[in-house]
Amino acid sequence: MLFSTGRWLRLVLYLCAWPSVDGLRVHEYLYFQVLSPGDIRYIFTATPAKDFGGVFNTRYEQIHLVPADPPEACGELNNGVFIQDQIALVERGGCSFLSKTRVVQEHGGRAVIIADNAYDNDSFYVEMIQDSTRLTADIPALFLLGRDGYMIRRSLEQHGLPWAIISIPVNVTSIPAYEMMQPPWTFW
Repeated sequence: MLFSTGRWLRLVLYLCAWPSVDGLRVHEYLYFQVLSPGDIRYIFTATPAKDFGGVFNTRYEQIHLVPADPPEACGELNNGVFIQDQIALVERGGCSFLSKTRVVQEHGGRAVIIADNAYDNDSFYVEMIQDSTRLTADIPALFLLGRDGYMIRRSLEQHGLPWAIISIPVNVTSIPAYEMMQPPWTFW
């Protein structure tokens, strides 16, 4: 037997002590899957902003993930027309997380995924918090590891594509562990 009865009991108690799970988040993570391009067809982990932005009330089976131009999205976007009714991929830096979220919202985006600008970051999630402006944002804002954001953008550039197609959020509790396609560069 791999686990004693005491270990099983501790595991059950640990799992019951987790924050409530709404089927879309597990322990404050939210997951999305890149459907295209195929070379990055993985399930990625992101963390929602702590105290601003909306939540995902709708599951998008296929929606565009559009890299913002300019990447930091601190002002007018050159490709704002492509972000309308889609999700923007933005880079950290230059202005607050809330400012980036508001820029994407003003361009009609449904959500924003802000990737760390440290391209080698494959394990440290930054807590996105409200800035000092007292402004708000209504769309969901998620933080993505720098390595994941870099690999998504790199794949799009290599294929000459203006966006990826993603499914968000993904309920990973319904996917068997052996079917979870995680990025090979990220430790889960």
